[in-house]
Amino acid sequence: MMANRIDLSGRRAVITGGSSGIGLATAERFLRSGATVEIWGRNQARLDEALTSLATLGPVSGRSVDVSDSNQVDAAMADFITAHGGIEILFNNAGMTQRTVPMIEMNDDEWRAQFSGNVESTFFCCRAAIPAMIANGFGRIVNTASMAGKEGNACQSAYSAAKAAIIGLTKSLAKELAATQVTVNAIVPTLFETPMAMGAIGEAPEVFAAIRAKIPMGRFGDPAEAAAMVAWICSPDCSFTTGFAFDLSGGRATY
Repeated sequence: MMANRIDLSGRRAVITGGSSGIGLATAERFLRSGATVEIWGRNQARLDEALTSLATLGPVSGRSVDVSDSNQVDAAMADFITAHGGIEILFNNAGMTQRTVPMIEMNDDEWRAQFSGNVESTFFCCRAAIPAMIANGFGRIVNTASMAGKEGNACQSAYSAAKAAIIGLTKSLAKELAATQVTVNAIVPTLFETPMAMGAIGEAPEVFAAIRAKIPMGRFGDPAEAAAMVAWICSPDCSFTTGFAFDLSGGRATY
């Protein structure tokens, strides 16, 4: 097991998309670092399974939340802040991919779903958490983009555009909050060994073989590697960096 050297003692964290993959790995890392954690997801069975796996590591709870619904987000965030007295860390990890298909074959609903599930959800969660972070005098927001948002993946135009929008949102919001002790950064992963990514690979193996070939390290990422990066970004040690998009690409990064 990776040695933990990051202290998040006393920090209160919400992780969206926290029941599997990078979100679940980050919840484990946060708990081992001393944080209080609540994971959000839409699938109650997966939430229950995740909570069982995390139960011995520290104070953790879970909630079924559709983060594309602003009313659900506002209610869940208010309840968390009331229960715990505040929030310092928000990891916006919930998202969705698209079927791998030429853009001209996409319908309107598929296009809009990418912006609802990836961009609007991030906006809703940030908006709900920021006032409490400012009041605390400390905040760390980490948004999840994708290498698709930098390079653009063929036959994934909506997903690529949505993830590029998250990078733009991150940079803009970071400047808005720069004087408040609340930092806003993003991670930009290539493919990681997560349930969502592995499911997408099964639909179009040739496309994802080409993506893997672009990774100089020759492999997909391990969720624990992403969790280590997120934990550091959320720590007091990362105090003079905001508005940055941290690549997790095995050397694939283009800028």
